[in-house]
This record gives sequence, C-alpha cells and structure tokens, in this order.
Amino acid sequence: MTRSCEPRRAPPRPPESPSSSWCFVGITLVTLVLQLPPSLGLCGQPPVFQSMKLKVPPQPAYLPGEKVYYQCNPGYYYSYFYGLSTYCEKNNSWYPIDEACYKKQCPTPKVPNGEVYEQYEPQTGFQFDKDAYFYCNYGYYLKGEPILTCKLSGDTVYWGGDIPTCEKILCGEPGIIENGKRTNSWRVEFEFNEVVTYTCDPSDGPQEYSLVGESKLSCSGPGEWSSGPPQCKVVQCEPPVLKYGKPLSEMKEKFFYKDEVAFECLKGFYLNGSNPVFCGGNSTWEPEMPTCIKGFKPTHPTKPPLSRYPGYPKPLESPPIEEIFEIGIYHETLESYINILCSNYFRLGKKRCQK
Repeated sequence: MTRSCEPRRAPPRPPESPSSSWCFVGITLVTLVLQLPPSLGLCGQPPVFQSMKLKVPPQPAYLPGEKVYYQCNPGYYYSYFYGLSTYCEKNNSWYPIDEACYKKQCPTPKVPNGEVYEQYEPQTGFQFDKDAYFYCNYGYYLKGEPILTCKLSGDTVYWGGDIPTCEKILCGEPGIIENGKRTNSWRVEFEFNEVVTYTCDPSDGPQEYSLVGESKLSCSGPGEWSSGPPQCKVVQCEPPVLKYGKPLSEMKEKFFYKDEVAFECLKGFYLNGSNPVFCGGNSTWEPEMPTCIKGFKPTHPTKPPLSRYPGYPKPLESPPIEEIFEIGIYHETLESYINILCSNYFRLGKKRCQK
C-alpha cells in the first residue's frame, strides 16, 4: 500500500449564518457609539413631557440626526400646532419641542335661566379635573348639584353628575285665617317676592280683633313664605302690677295688643329685668315682668382701678364709688359715702378732707 504525499486538509467548516454576522456588527457599532466622546454630538435620552410619551422605549444614547416620535397620553389630544417628534442635534441637544397635547374638555353645560362659571383660569374650557359652578337667574332656584367636576376615565372625559336645572320659584296659597282675609285671595300660585297682605274683619263683640303676627308675607323660596300667616283675635291684658315699684306710663282698666308700660322702683330698690313690657298676642305681658330688688344696683367700672397705675397708694377697704351708686341715687347715700371716704382719708395721715 502506497502512502500519498498529498498534504492533509482540515475538514470543511459550516457556513456562518447571516444573523450571527449582523449581531456581531451591531454589538460592535453600539460599543463604538458608547465610546464616542460628547464632542461628536451624542445625545442623551429624549425630553419627558406631561401630556405625551415616547412611542417606543428610549435608548441610552442617540446619534446626531436620529429622530424619536411621541404620542398623546390618555385624556389628551394633539393640537396640530407642534410636532410630535424631535431629533438629536450636533450640539448634544434635542431639537426644541414643547408640550403638543392638551387636556380633553367636557362639553360646556347649557343651563336655561342660569349660568355656569369656571372658578380658575376662565375661558380655558372645562378640562378634566376642573370644576363647573352653576348659578340661576333672579326668580329661579337650582335643582341639583351646584358644583360638578369634569372627570377622566381611560381616554374619555365626562361630567361626574347630572347637569342641574334652574326652576322657577313658586309658592302655593299662604293660608286662610279666621276672622280675617288676605289680598289676592283668588290666586293659588305666587311668584318669587310677590306679597300678600292680611287684615282682620270687624268684630261682632265689644272688642276689635288684633292682627297678631306679620301682616305682609312674601314668597321667599320654592314653596316657602317669609313667615306663617297671622291670627285675628281679641287680645286684652290686665293692668300690670310690680311689687316695690310703680308704672311710669298711663294706667288703664284694660290694655290691648302691643300696648307698652314702663316702670321704676321705689326708693331703696333697683329694677332688674326688661323695661318696658308690652301686651302680647296671648294676652300676657312680654317679656317677663321685671322685679324690684332691695339695695343698690351693682355696676362694673369701665376703667381700671387707679391702684393699677404706678405710684398710686394701696387701695383702701372701701369699694369704688362706681360700684355702690349711679347717677340718680339719693343725696343721703352720697353723703354717707363721702363720710366713709373722709374717714379713710384721715387714716392715711391727711389732716383735712373737704366735702
């Protein structure tokens, strides 16, 4: 057997796949890009905005001329005045771009016989998260919520409640009274601020009827009158008697509705309570009758005691003059008080006390 002198060859290698070749090239390019100095125009990540976001996740770095695209966030719309893309410039910055998407708006509510307002930034529309305030015209009242918020759900905006309405203010009959009548008695419905007036009929007895309550009622709200209807009845009070006191007004055998009587107390007593009093609708004196209390009416000084001022001597045991008498007290009381003052004056070492 003869040996061949032909040199040995290595077994043939399988051909490289195109994908592995491109992967190697891509890794090489990324490595080179990351090693490029900033002076060659390498940009960092694209700017971040509130109203829009990148369509694809950002890369660590971008070469000059590379472009990125944005899309509006949910609840925002494209304004068409600005582009939704930007590119890397040679000076290591992104081409100037502003917010290009704006908040979506709820439709402006229509409120017949009323108005709707924006509290902040008027004339900008009712964007989501913004409140609408509703008001009615004169003579109307708001039925529903006075404040509604434009809300966002996914990419849709909507009002967070039903739009209120403005209804006309109307009142029913204010009521029929015994022994009296009212104006417009034939009407069963009244508008806002319309007035009815009550009067009493002539009495068949010796005493006339008194109108107790408000004679004029106005429609003040939906189904609401300014007060309840009055009464027509005979009101008669007995002459008032004040123990240890006497009336200052003319006394009569009988007193009628709203007649007044004022009092004063006898010497040595002071008046406590309301003064004067009047004959009320229940034939009683109102407010509660005052009383006469023995002694002098206690009062409180409106100025601080002189002892609080620097250099003034320590006060004596006798009370201040304001606390034991007021204008109109009898001369005997004033004389006795002066004697007390003089006695204390001598205790201080003074020789004379001029009364």
